[in-house]
Amino acid sequence: MTTTSPTPSSLPIIDISPFFDPHSTPSARYATATALNTACTTYGFFYLTGHGIPESKLNRIISLARQFFSLPLSENNKIKRHHAGGPEGGDGARGYQGMGENVTLGRRDMHEAVDWYREWDHAPREEGSGGKGTYKMLQGPNLWPEEPAELKEVYEAYVEELQGVGMAVVRAMGVALGLGEVGKGAVEGEDEEVFVRATERSFWVMRMIGYPRLEGSPDVVGADDMEAFSCGEHTDYGCVTLLLADPTPGALQVLLKDGKTWLNADPIPGALVVNIGDMIQRWTNGLWMSTKHRVIHKGEGYRVSVPFFFEPGFEARVRPLARCVEKTGGVKKYEECVYGEHLLGKVGGNFYGGEEV
Repeated sequence: MTTTSPTPSSLPIIDISPFFDPHSTPSARYATATALNTACTTYGFFYLTGHGIPESKLNRIISLARQFFSLPLSENNKIKRHHAGGPEGGDGARGYQGMGENVTLGRRDMHEAVDWYREWDHAPREEGSGGKGTYKMLQGPNLWPEEPAELKEVYEAYVEELQGVGMAVVRAMGVALGLGEVGKGAVEGEDEEVFVRATERSFWVMRMIGYPRLEGSPDVVGADDMEAFSCGEHTDYGCVTLLLADPTPGALQVLLKDGKTWLNADPIPGALVVNIGDMIQRWTNGLWMSTKHRVIHKGEGYRVSVPFFFEPGFEARVRPLARCVEKTGGVKKYEECVYGEHLLGKVGGNFYGGEEV
């Protein structure tokens, strides 16, 4: 007789507070790290509590996003994303993207968004292909809307807080993987602080996304129908994603390890939804796999989310860690990559019509 495990009804919930509190006990940190290891091995996704950001502030972030997307398109387009090197002064990545401009697996997504990145501060800016006053990919300034007037200040403060949360998460990940304390028998440079060092100058990304309600079913629409998915099936290509979303249920869906079951990752008030990206998969040699997920918003109203991607530094080198190679059979499954080069390749294919890097 064969038995099957019951399908889980929810992602695990992890309290990260022991990695914020300098007075937390070793047992508390170990409990969090153990739970994190289980979540990353089994799901690649989890809910995060104990991050210290008040729910009232999270609600304000969502409210400001909703206000922006309710403005006339002419207002949104004042900060429109433009191709790198063009006369408009775009850098191919930062700014507002209209409905259907974002592309996943070659298909246009049914959402609109604004992207902000860490300012280009690790190297001198280079002149774009259009000459003086133009920018190369990712090297332009962030574009902030005039309305709502307080959005820029509130969001910049939120980014600072989220970098602290991201740092706590990756520090816990190093402990969870059993990489060893600094200077105590670990492979040189591959101790439990390895992710912390790699993200000290995180080339972070924040998106503000608006999703109208979809009509029809993705099971019956054609591949060229731009209304098939709010955001198509994908993995995140960076390090750790910290997602804040409005209360809309049934929109974000996570693919379980059986490769066929989609689990709804419905928001929990005050919690962030966290998932690991392709760089963590590479670092861990596949011990922790980045998980496919998608958005199909067919519920009520206009859905809003604000994901924050806590990434390695632009020049960080990411390669399988010896400890993880050992745990996964002794063979390296991935080559070393420079995160920024990986990012440029991904961003260049993210928008309808492509982009020159």
